[in-house]
Amino acid sequence: MKDERILVTGGAGFIGSHLCGRLIAAGHEVLCVDNYYTGGRRNIAHLIKNERFEAMRHDVTFPLYVEADTIYNLACPASPIHYQFDPVQTLKTSVHGAINMLGLAKRTKAKIFQASTSEVYGDPTVHPQPESYWGNVNPLGPRACYDEGKRAAETLFFDYHRQHKVRVKIARIFNTYGPNMHPQDGRVVSNFIVAALQGNDLTLYGKGDQTRAFCYVSDLVEGIVRLMATPDDVVGPINLGNTGEFTIRELAETVLKLTGSKSKIIYGPLPADDPQQRKPDITLARQTLGWEPKVQLEDGLRETIAYFKKLLAS
Repeated sequence: MKDERILVTGGAGFIGSHLCGRLIAAGHEVLCVDNYYTGGRRNIAHLIKNERFEAMRHDVTFPLYVEADTIYNLACPASPIHYQFDPVQTLKTSVHGAINMLGLAKRTKAKIFQASTSEVYGDPTVHPQPESYWGNVNPLGPRACYDEGKRAAETLFFDYHRQHKVRVKIARIFNTYGPNMHPQDGRVVSNFIVAALQGNDLTLYGKGDQTRAFCYVSDLVEGIVRLMATPDDVVGPINLGNTGEFTIRELAETVLKLTGSKSKIIYGPLPADDPQQRKPDITLARQTLGWEPKVQLEDGLRETIAYFKKLLAS
């Protein structure tokens, strides 16, 4: 459907900025809302002059009075270094933000997407993680502000759906990387690339044998758009992520190879509640959306390295 009025919260963030670009290219009007806590104006600079794009500084913990046909709720710091800096605000963003956006969707009769996370599975005892798994989350730990905030947001989305018939879609997003990542977001891909380009050591925690599955951002956005195009009875949650599993040590070695860096790999203690394994079961996404990632890790890393090279040189 052309010319929808689409609201994207967290639209100047890493994933949000790519989603805004995709929606503009599809012919929609996009209102990008962001408080710029972790998002950046440079991520949306190429969209500002487009007459169908508008940027608004706003914090979703406060109500927003606009009109929208569709809402994508991506507002929340998503890396540990950022969401642990102000954990109370992180929890408010997930919970109050969900309430405010769901209230807006209820009033405008908009369809609304919630960007949930693989962190709802905690340190999983089931591998890979299917949507039916309830998780193994420490509700009192330093990551709980994010993990439990996203779990509460999912609860709110389902309750608004059941009680108020709001049309909702929920995706659980696994490790994603690509251009527009924040250089100091503390995520492993950006950490390693920035360190390698600057000639600094790459730090592995524990033995570096934790595993992750890394999804390139264009693949993720494709999955989000496909989910939003499904019939109203498809609610989710649906896992979106790559199934190619790599140890953190393998990732570090690949980054060093692709950058040609002489940086060394060093080791540090494991952080609290850091999951040992993280890999999605995407059977539901394959069956329901006809979706699976296409970009191979080395190809995506090359694009991401090129982005950081340009960013660090500016």
